[in-house]
Amino acid sequence: MKADNFMYDIIIEPVITEKSTNISAQNKVVFKVAPFATKSNIKKSVEKLFKVNVTKINTINLKGKTKFVRGKKTITSGYKKAIITLKKGQSIDLTTGI
Repeated sequence: MKADNFMYDIIIEPVITEKSTNISAQNKVVFKVAPFATKSNIKKSVEKLFKVNVTKINTINLKGKTKFVRGKKTITSGYKKAIITLKKGQSIDLTTGI
């Protein structure tokens, strides 16, 4: 697998919620990442795709929730997300896309 394509496999999509918007004032960005992604893979991908410097990465594995659909119990799929802290003064504009 080429290294360029691998970066796009690591970072799936940005997480845009009220909480992630509030922490963007602290130079932090939240992304949904692949379940096999490591912190070093995430750091390389973000630095290469967005041309920024990453200082810290926190990863969280979220479990799926149990829901009832038409009387049957189902489980939504879980995912892994990464909270990425950028170097002071840098930011990622999520509205432009990659």
